Amino acid sequence: MDPLGKPTSVRDGQTGFDGLITFFGTRDLEATHYFYAGLLGLELWLDQGLCRIYRVRPGAYLGFCEHMPEVPPEQSPIVCLVTDDVDGRHADLVAAGVPVDGPPRVNPRFGIYHFFSRDPNGYRVEVQRFLGPPPGDSEG
Repeated sequence: MDPLGKPTSVRDGQTGFDGLITFFGTRDLEATHYFYAGLLGLELWLDQGLCRIYRVRPGAYLGFCEHMPEVPPEQSPIVCLVTDDVDGRHADLVAAGVPVDGPPRVNPRFGIYHFFSRDPNGYRVEVQRFLGPPPGDSEG
């Protein structure tokens, strides 16, 4: 039971899930592949024809599918990729001619060092590192 007396399936602090794939719509799998695999270096984990799934790290994946609608840019979710090499990722995107919102900078409100760009679908992509350990992060 949870604190409100509702049944829960979480046992011993474990969710029972082995991973996460977040799917987004795309009109152009090739441009999306170039951005995520070619520029950001994500591994193409699974090509399903209409969908491609990229490994961010073991158990964490991004998927892009041609049969799903794209989210309008004004309603865009943020794909946030965490890395210690924010400056290097920024330099790679700038060198490839990808627009960014300026140089990496500290955001003291959230305790991060980051910048934003947009992928070929118009989705906001944030590249960041935490300036201290994230609260409750047991994986480091």
